[in-house]
Amino acid sequence: MRTVNRAATLLLAVALLGGGVLMAVAGLLAALGRPGPLPSGWSATLTTARWADAPVRGVAAAVTLLGLVVLGAELRRWRPTRLRLTDDDGWHLHRRSVERRLARAVRSVPSVRRARVRVRRRGDAWRPRVTATGDPAARADVEFALRRELDRLTAPRRGPIEVRLVPARRTP
Repeated sequence: MRTVNRAATLLLAVALLGGGVLMAVAGLLAALGRPGPLPSGWSATLTTARWADAPVRGVAAAVTLLGLVVLGAELRRWRPTRLRLTDDDGWHLHRRSVERRLARAVRSVPSVRRARVRVRRRGDAWRPRVTATGDPAARADVEFALRRELDRLTAPRRGPIEVRLVPARRTP
């Protein structure tokens, strides 16, 4: 996610936290029988509602669950849709097209039949992960084909390439 999205999420979290603290203070003051910072209609509702009531617990559970889902979605690492070429020029490539081109380059190796490539990004480095069906002895050829295609794409700092070659199953 981009920095702007994270900043907007932070502002939303602070607003929700502030609203939650305000509601907690109002509830505590209502339980003590003192007027709170909320309008009088809300104070009347808070004085009649009890934690033992099913709707109160249901709403609290739903809000907690929603908060955990939003937090989990924000903390989850998403695969990027665009891969930056360099910091200076603003050019980028779409991740799926890069994965297709790298898979095509791996399939161009004579002993490889099928190939699946997933590209991850750590900072500016691209980290291709290749799973292919073919001769395990062709690992060096697969890495060479991948590095040549990454050079053609002008990929920035290249991270390690993970290659997993699975021998083809033979049918009896």
